[in-house]
Amino acid sequence: MSSLSPLERLGRRLELLSLERAVLVKAASFALIGVVNVAVDFSVFSVAYFHLGLPIIVANVISWCVAVTGSYVMNSLITFAKESGRQLRMKDYGSFVLSQLGGLLANTTTVFVASYFIALFLNVPPDAALPVLLAKVLAIGASFLVNFSLSHFIVFRQREKMIDR
Repeated sequence: MSSLSPLERLGRRLELLSLERAVLVKAASFALIGVVNVAVDFSVFSVAYFHLGLPIIVANVISWCVAVTGSYVMNSLITFAKESGRQLRMKDYGSFVLSQLGGLLANTTTVFVASYFIALFLNVPPDAALPVLLAKVLAIGASFLVNFSLSHFIVFRQREKMIDR
């Protein structure tokens, strides 16, 4: 086993630090795009639930579908531009949507369950505006954690380059 020189060890540490920084930059970009998606998700959800009178789960699924499409486009062109080649592809969109189903599940479960418990805590009906909106905020946070993890590690992972022989 050969030991590394101090300069080689420093080089490896800097390489690891660079990789960690890249993930942080991607997470920040993903979060900023998420802010736009939160506005879209929250707006579509509010219109569907409060103005169209759709059930909470239906309104949430509709708002998710609209937001996840915008998220795919922005993340392909910005956050994961290197990995996607800044190209929008139906196959990649399908993979993105499938991976984000985990986020939809986390989001829908959180908004449904949290609205009930928040309403109990506030002693108001479960379909009152405040518990539903607070639950939706919690749900967006839960889905962010799931969505970024799935996007980073599965959908937009760095592909190994083929070596010509």
